[in-house]
Amino acid sequence: MKVHIATDHAAFELKEFLVGALTEVGYEVVDHGATNYDETDDYPDFCILCAEAVVAEGALGIVLGGSGNGEQIAANKVLGVRAALANDVELAKLAREHNDANVISIGGRFTTNEEAWEIVQTFLLTPFSGGDRHLRRIQKVTDYETR
Repeated sequence: MKVHIATDHAAFELKEFLVGALTEVGYEVVDHGATNYDETDDYPDFCILCAEAVVAEGALGIVLGGSGNGEQIAANKVLGVRAALANDVELAKLAREHNDANVISIGGRFTTNEEAWEIVQTFLLTPFSGGDRHLRRIQKVTDYETR
């Protein structure tokens, strides 16, 4: 499975950890940056590229930052992205099961490497439930965004 990932400086070390962990267990990881630590970089430059690739390929993505909030907002500006902020396993699971989220956002300043790895694994391995109420709600959001 291909997984797209992006961050700015605020979660650069966490991204590097996750790229290694994902690669080690067999995921094909596409790193949209940052490729080096630069405290003056801006998360939209990386997160939007990641989100665009997720939509283009029908893949899943991970955006990281200090809080995860701005990164989630940036990713959600891309038509077709359903990015969810999830700083714990239960939120990651519900994002996939109920919202069919295709991007997860994690705050590196609030999450350890080990916690983030559990969150990411849960996100990637949890299928969408396909429940009627969830499909109906997702369709309403899609209808709105495509008007």
